[in-house]
Amino acid sequence: MWVAAGFLLTGSGWVLVTGLYARSELLAARLDLETLRNTVTASSSPVPTASGGTGRRARAEAAGRSAAAHAARAHRLTSGPAWSLAAHLPGLGGPLATVRGTAKAVDRLTGEVLPAVVSAAGNITNGAEAGGGHLNLAELRSAAPALEQASRQVAATRTEARRLPRHTWLPAVDRVRDQLLSRLDRMAPAMENAATGARLLPQMLGADGPRRYLVMFQNPAEARGTGGMPGAFAMLTADRGALELTHFGSDAEMVGAHPEVDLGAEFATMYGRGDAVNTWANSNMSPHFPYAARIWSATWLYQSGERVDGVLALDPGALARLLAASGQARTTDGTVVSADNVVDISERTNYMTYPDPLKRKAFLLDVARAAAGRLMTAAEDPHLRPSLLLGLYELLGNGQVTAWSSHAKEQQELESRPVGGSLPQRPEPYAGLVVNNAAGTKLDYYLDRTLDWSPGRCTADGREVTVKAVFSNGAPSAGLPTYVTDRLDKPPYPTRQGDNRLLVSYFATGGADLVKADLDGRRAFLTPGVERGHPVYTFDVEVPAGSSRTLTLHLLEPPADQGPTVFHQRLPRPLRATVHPSPGCPES
Repeated sequence: MWVAAGFLLTGSGWVLVTGLYARSELLAARLDLETLRNTVTASSSPVPTASGGTGRRARAEAAGRSAAAHAARAHRLTSGPAWSLAAHLPGLGGPLATVRGTAKAVDRLTGEVLPAVVSAAGNITNGAEAGGGHLNLAELRSAAPALEQASRQVAATRTEARRLPRHTWLPAVDRVRDQLLSRLDRMAPAMENAATGARLLPQMLGADGPRRYLVMFQNPAEARGTGGMPGAFAMLTADRGALELTHFGSDAEMVGAHPEVDLGAEFATMYGRGDAVNTWANSNMSPHFPYAARIWSATWLYQSGERVDGVLALDPGALARLLAASGQARTTDGTVVSADNVVDISERTNYMTYPDPLKRKAFLLDVARAAAGRLMTAAEDPHLRPSLLLGLYELLGNGQVTAWSSHAKEQQELESRPVGGSLPQRPEPYAGLVVNNAAGTKLDYYLDRTLDWSPGRCTADGREVTVKAVFSNGAPSAGLPTYVTDRLDKPPYPTRQGDNRLLVSYFATGGADLVKADLDGRRAFLTPGVERGHPVYTFDVEVPAGSSRTLTLHLLEPPADQGPTVFHQRLPRPLRATVHPSPGCPES
């Protein structure tokens, strides 16, 4: 008994002491990772060098090696027989199993995943000038296998982390598990996107021959399904990683075209009333970006006779993120365009400064040209390139910059990622609130939207769901330019300055049925439709200045044990969405 007690005390002491040491090592690893992150994102670091101790890359690699060493020691400290036995003790071993699993996960991420990412990032940006481009495409292509492996490692680590005990007798350790899983849930799709980019970008950026892209700037002050009204545009040429903007134009160049593009009977039924194919202003009413991209590319072909290899789209919010990395630009009249003011200039103040629409469009074109020129200059600067590429990667990863390719295999991969801007065709629950401006105003700059999705009881026919959407028009009733408030829809009822009108479409889960719809407590009239497997219910909603309207939908959806994927349309003010927990429906 004394011997057994001695072993027990010794083992417990060993676990306690090594656990404290492991905690210290993991904290040190976290500090190293913060140093690595700050080194990568800093825009004023010295020029990266392959061997210089003061270079950005050298500091990043040193921080990565230090983090890996600390994590490896933490893993070793928690891997012995004492830890293995203690982690399997019924009722008591849960926290120890979580600590072991966390140490193992951090060791794998810093020892196997991080080196591949740091090496690939450094090789891609360094030596780009030697190949005459903004990126070293040969290095990017060669990094693809390592990034694919790193992506698989992150996915496997996330799977193992989900198996760790969720609720133990030590809440602090439970929080560690939740934090680890939260980071892995962000990291896994990011790594998958990085691996996909390494596969696609070399050919898309002209490694195998020049490519031409139509770049569209959308203005969310007048809402459209993909974000905002298509306005200024540019032609981008990519040749072996070297990028060049060869032409800038305004929407006036696209008006009056009759492109040859067939998007199918479903699209014609949904958007034929707005003549979306032939009316440039309505070309992106659908939230499915590939539809708009095909119309835009076909329109450019009709107007210029030139085919493009793809279409890119961004808005002032995305431009602000890139200017934060590149620095400010200046227009020909001396206007400073920066991350702090580009959204306000593009979506609000330009209407006050330039009452003449032609002068206003010329100014916005000048803003786009100045900002794009600044970004191109920053891409050639080794000091700024890493932070600029990081910003672009973030925008592509969250769908703020969308892309479409005319090459089928590339497009197939793009559509499965946020960058593709695709309306998903999956059976999982979905909640898509889409706004199109129906008044011809520029008042959506002042529009606030909230969405509340609440599951109800399960019936023999499916799960009851209540969706409440509130639209608030914060536009002032006086003081705005006529161009912003003028009603092109010419409503038959009286309106005031600042009143707005919206076409609101709710994209429901495939197989859902609408039971009832109310607008401010009264029966709402709607137009039903279907797009990519989603039932769509469209409402004509007048929103007076300074007021709100509430749209309530009662739906019957297929049984499910999870909440919906929520579509976030990119407008000046973000959607505030609340999804209430779903108790799930028992299997029949």
